[in-house]
Amino acid sequence: MESPKQTVAVLGLGYVGCVTAACLAELKHTVIGVDRDASKVKNITEGRAPFYEPGLEALVESGVRTGCLRATTSAGDAVRQADVVMVCVGTPSERNGNLGLDQLKRAVEEIAASLAGGSKPVTVAIRSTVFPGTCEEVVLPALARLPQVSVVSNPEFLREGSAVRDFREPSLVVVGGSDPRAVRAVAALYDGLDAEARLVSLRTAEMIKYACNAFHAVKISFANEVGALSAKLSINAREVMTTLCHDTRLNISAAYLKPGFAFGGSCLPKDLRALTYRSARLDVKLPFLESVLPANQAHLNRAIQDILDLRAKRLGVIGLAFKENTDDLRESPVVSLLEQLIGKGRDVRVYDPHIRLDAIYGTNRDFILTAIPHIGRLLESKVESVLEWADHVVLAQPPSAELAQAIRGSQRPVLDLVGSGLFA
Repeated sequence: MESPKQTVAVLGLGYVGCVTAACLAELKHTVIGVDRDASKVKNITEGRAPFYEPGLEALVESGVRTGCLRATTSAGDAVRQADVVMVCVGTPSERNGNLGLDQLKRAVEEIAASLAGGSKPVTVAIRSTVFPGTCEEVVLPALARLPQVSVVSNPEFLREGSAVRDFREPSLVVVGGSDPRAVRAVAALYDGLDAEARLVSLRTAEMIKYACNAFHAVKISFANEVGALSAKLSINAREVMTTLCHDTRLNISAAYLKPGFAFGGSCLPKDLRALTYRSARLDVKLPFLESVLPANQAHLNRAIQDILDLRAKRLGVIGLAFKENTDDLRESPVVSLLEQLIGKGRDVRVYDPHIRLDAIYGTNRDFILTAIPHIGRLLESKVESVLEWADHVVLAQPPSAELAQAIRGSQRPVLDLVGSGLFA
């Protein structure tokens, strides 16, 4: 069943606000656009887009003609009529990189003044890009005396030049908040589009926007550095990247995009070192790729510090190989972790279901005996021995279902370094 149409006040008629207002009007909501710039309001009132964006002018004209879209410079009148108030004002960068929140604060103050003394439930949706915590620290306190008002985060994913198409064919719709009614009300605005809204917490919604943009920047930088090195080596960079993208199981996929422990093993560290070393010899600077191993080490250092912050004297570490379902110890981050813990005087025992010291050989054995000569004294052949002895369990490898059950059954506290989500 289609959700009932709502009245939406859109504060700010720049790229995000104007496109949002026109597209919501196309979905037959009653939309009132608000902006202090009288020329923007005049343009929309006369059925014209205030700036060029493919497809926008036709949408504005249609919305005004059908009566679903209008514009005003009076925030108070628009807000008092609205079921949902969407804040789409700018949050420009300051010189130090921080966000300028003056427009946001002014908009929220106008909302608070407009709704004072009212009783109708209203949802304020922050569509502007704001750093995680902004809704809790800036928006909610300003509206705290208005119990009828709920706040959600509804970040936009619109690209200039394709914003109308991005709205009509969204790759992602996110609504975050603690009031289920308000979250559902904002998600319902997008009914009719081919996308299922992701309903999350308030801070998660704010963070998703930054995660997406950072990932886009990472992909561009990665492709450009692969291109720069390929060009120096007389290799067709487009052929390299087109073929890379053909792998949708590991490359262009959700694989590896899960927060967890540092990477290791016999391939990734070695190949990154070779790539950056050889590029330097060719006078090709690759700052992004050169930062990957230091970033990985920094992540390992955070894990080590988290363990050192524990009060437990006896630490039971689950996992020794660089990942689950292997006995390969080469460049395992767990080995570096154990070296640090032992050096700091921590009492440690280790269990890995696939590691038997008498069964490993070659470079694998040489690596572990060089790194931790007394590893034989730390390794336990049964997980029960570690769990009975330990004050705290450190999970350094995703466990099997059977192993997870044994850890839960021990009732020992768990520091989950791999983000398994099994011991929350």
